[in-house]
Amino acid sequence: METNGTTRTTGTTGTTRTLGRGGIEVSALGFGCWAIGGEWQSPDGQPLGWGKVDDEESVRAVRRALDLGVTFFDTADTYGAGHSERVLGRALGKRRDDVVVATKWGNVFDEETRTRTGADDTPAHARRALTASLTRLGTDHVDLYQLHLSDADPERAAELRDTCEEFVREGLIRGYAWSTDDPARAAVFATGEHCTAVQHAINVLQDAPEMLALCEQSNLASINRSPLAMGLLAGKRQGALEAGDIRSRPPVWLQGFDEGSGAAPDWLARVDALREILTSDGRTLAQGSLAWLWARSPRTVPIPGFRSVAQAEQNAGALEKGPLTAEQLAEVDRVLGR
Repeated sequence: METNGTTRTTGTTGTTRTLGRGGIEVSALGFGCWAIGGEWQSPDGQPLGWGKVDDEESVRAVRRALDLGVTFFDTADTYGAGHSERVLGRALGKRRDDVVVATKWGNVFDEETRTRTGADDTPAHARRALTASLTRLGTDHVDLYQLHLSDADPERAAELRDTCEEFVREGLIRGYAWSTDDPARAAVFATGEHCTAVQHAINVLQDAPEMLALCEQSNLASINRSPLAMGLLAGKRQGALEAGDIRSRPPVWLQGFDEGSGAAPDWLARVDALREILTSDGRTLAQGSLAWLWARSPRTVPIPGFRSVAQAEQNAGALEKGPLTAEQLAEVDRVLGR
């Protein structure tokens, strides 16, 4: 097993990677389980999910991903107000020990109304949240536990880092991370012995060089949120979106979508400019976008979302084709002018 964040070939499924200095081996591609949580909302009715979902199809998709070599699944207690964890736990069933499960905490929600009601950054809540996640997932431990409050106070985060170390000693988690796009905040967690990763946004349209540098310096895995730019790189033209889809009323942080009308034209133009490079060697646009992330750093583990068996198969198919070449990576930068 490798412990330096590099990759190795594993037959037909492409590569595996390790979660930073923790030595936990995962498939180079993970699956993000936000979408399979279904609809949920903020107190003012802002949609926080991806619209309606078929739980049985979600279960089939998770199991198909397993068959295709995907061994890393990332969820959060708040996705679908607990629903994503329940669906993932049911889908994994007796194969739980074959995979690495990551979840997150920090948000407070009402499962019955599927509403996010606030946030809680106390150590006491972290323990309550972990206990509840273990129950919903049907497991006795979480492999990677992640703080889900991206802008939490660094001093409180240091306290939560120490709480996570307690969880490791108790055998409740194997490692931990912070889901944040701020390298300075991620560095606070990185000082912890069992911090193994940082989850952050990065895709071919939105690079994150400072975060990748931190991962390299601190020997952390880079878990890639929004690797397909919230669907812009999935290959399907986004028109008007259903009311329960977060992209129909995009919050400030969600770039690339216009309220009520779907994908922003200027973002689609950038996708079109990259299409020939990303679809090289028989890849789909989504597969090429994942290949860019693998070429960008040997520490990246993209976690695209999915809601169907077909999406699971397309995303997993990227493993066989591997990363883009250094020349293609440079060509992407030239086209985007960076």
